[in-house]
Amino acid sequence: MLEGIRESWNALRERLSAAAPDGGWLRGIGGALGVYLLVALLLGMYWSLAPSEFDVQENAAQFAAENNSQVVTGTVTSTALISVAETLLDKPGGFIRNDVFPPGLWLDNMPNWEYGALIQVRDLARAMRESYSRSQSQSKEDPDLAEAEPLFNFKANSWMLPPSEREYRAGIRHVESYTLRLADTASRDAQFYARADNLAYWLATVETRLGSLSQRLTASVGQRRINTDLAGDSQATQATPTPDDSVVRTPWLEIDDVFYTARGSTWALIHFLRAAEVDFAQVLEDKNARISLQQIIRELEATQQTVWSPMILNGSGFGLVANHSLVMASYISRANAAIIDLRRLLSDG
Repeated sequence: MLEGIRESWNALRERLSAAAPDGGWLRGIGGALGVYLLVALLLGMYWSLAPSEFDVQENAAQFAAENNSQVVTGTVTSTALISVAETLLDKPGGFIRNDVFPPGLWLDNMPNWEYGALIQVRDLARAMRESYSRSQSQSKEDPDLAEAEPLFNFKANSWMLPPSEREYRAGIRHVESYTLRLADTASRDAQFYARADNLAYWLATVETRLGSLSQRLTASVGQRRINTDLAGDSQATQATPTPDDSVVRTPWLEIDDVFYTARGSTWALIHFLRAAEVDFAQVLEDKNARISLQQIIRELEATQQTVWSPMILNGSGFGLVANHSLVMASYISRANAAIIDLRRLLSDG
C-alpha cells in the first residue's frame, strides 16, 4: 500500500514538473501561503490580548460631553454597560466568537473571554429593564431597555443573516437613547431608581454567576461531591433521581475555556461594580456597605493579573505544577462570599 502511495505521489510530481519545469508557480503559492500563515499567527496573538480597563466616571463624563448632556444618577452604570459592549465589538480583531475564517477561527481563549463579558452585559441589561428603571413591580418598563435586552441576548456565534455584531450594536444604540433621556429634564419618562432593593436584585444574579464559575473552575482537578440539591427541605422533590455522590471533573480540553470565560466575566463585572459604587453611593453610605463593595472589587481585580505561563496549567491541588483554575476560583469564591454579605447588609443594614 505504501509503495502504491509513493508511486502515485511521484507520478503527480512529474506531471506538475512537466506543466511548470522551473516549479516557479509552486514556490510562489507556497511562499504566499507561508506569509499568510505567519501574518495570521501574529494577528491571532495580538487579537488575544485582553482589553485594558477604563475609568467608569471619566467614561460617563466623556459620553455626556460628546452628547451635550449631563451626568445624573444612573449615567455611570448605563455608560459602563455601553462601553463594555462596545469593547467587545471594537477591540483589536473585533468580535471574534462568530468568526469563520482564520485567524479568528483558530482562536480559543479570546472567544471565551468575550462570552464571559457578554454574559455580564446581558445580566445587567436585564436588571436595568426589570428593576433599575422601574419604581414598582407594576410599573411600565422603559421602551429602549425593553428593546435592548433581547438584542444583547442574540446568539453569539451568528456570522450572517444577521451577524451577532449588528444585533449588539442595535442594543447599544437603545441603551444610549435611554441614557440621554435620563438626563433630559424636559422628559421624565426615563428613570433610574438607585434603591437598595434594586441593587440587591442585580447582585443576586451576580452571586449565582460567580458561584457557577467557581464550581466549574474548581472541577478542573476533579472532585467527589455529595448531592446537596434537596438539602434543607424534607418535602422537596426533583424531576429525575440523581446519585448521592458523584465525581465532577472539567474535561482537559475545556479547562482553558472555563478559565478565560471567568476572566472575561470578572473583567466586565469590575466595571459594573465600580459604576454601582457611584450611582448607589447614598444607599451604600446609609447601609454602611461601601467598604464591602470595595472589597468585592479588590478581589475581582486580582483575577486580571498577568498570566505568565504560555498555557493554563492544571496541576493537582498540592502538586508540583500550578493550577491556574484553582487560583482563579479562590478569588471568585471570596468575591462571591462578600456579595452574599453585601446583599444581607442591603436587606437588613
